[in-house]
Amino acid sequence: MFGLFSRVRGPVVCDDRLSHIAFIMDGNGRWARKRGLPREAGHARGARNLYRVMDACRARNVRIVTVYAFSTENWKRPQKEVDEIMKLLTSYLQSAYEDREKNETHVRVIGDTAALPEETQAMIDRLDRETAQYERVLNIALNYGGRQEIVHAVNTAIAAGKTTLTEQDISDALYTAPLPEPDLIIRTGGEMRLSNYLMWQSAYTELAFTKTLWPDFGAAELDEILKDFYKRHRRFGGL
Repeated sequence: MFGLFSRVRGPVVCDDRLSHIAFIMDGNGRWARKRGLPREAGHARGARNLYRVMDACRARNVRIVTVYAFSTENWKRPQKEVDEIMKLLTSYLQSAYEDREKNETHVRVIGDTAALPEETQAMIDRLDRETAQYERVLNIALNYGGRQEIVHAVNTAIAAGKTTLTEQDISDALYTAPLPEPDLIIRTGGEMRLSNYLMWQSAYTELAFTKTLWPDFGAAELDEILKDFYKRHRRFGGL
C-alpha cells in the first residue's frame, strides 16, 4: 500500500487509517505583511483558502476536518482585527448554510459559543441542526482553547453526577465527542507547537509542520504530507 503513491499520479485517496485531519491555519497576518497589506487582508485570503482546502480534503476522502479558527487567547488582538475575523467567520457560516446540500458536510462549531453574539449562536445552531444528517464533518474551533475544553468536559461530567472520572468520561464530554481523535494535525506558518489546540485529543496524533503560510497552502502540499503520513508506523505506545 505504501508504495502505491509513488506510482499513481493525482490526489492521495485516504483509507480508514486516516479519517480525521486537524489544521492550525497560521500565517495569515504574515502573508499580508509580506505584501504590504493590512492583517485583515490576510485573514480574508485565509478564509477563501479554507474553501479550497475543504474541497481538497473531500477529493481525498477525508471524512472529518477540524480547523482552529479563533482561540480563547485571540481576543487579545486589536479590536479591528477581531471584528474582521468575526465578520469573516459569520460569512463562512452563512455560505456553509447556503451550500449545505452541495457540500454534504455536517458543520459544527466547537468552543465556548456562549460568549458569541446571540445572532451568531443562532446561525451556528441552525447550521448544525440542518446539516447533522451528513457523514462528512467540519469542526470549526471558535473561541476555543484546549485546556478550557478539558475543564468544560470535567465540569460537564461532574454536573451529570460523576464523582470519580475515567479517561472515557472526559473523552465523552469533549466538544469533539463522539468523533474520533485526529489522526493528523497540520500546522502551517512555520511554528512548531500546538498552541493549546486539541490537547486531550492529540495524545497520539501525528504532527506535520510546514513553513508555508496558510493562504498559500494547497492540494499539492497536502498530498506530500499525506504521503509522509502513510509511511509512518503508528505504535500508540506499543511496538
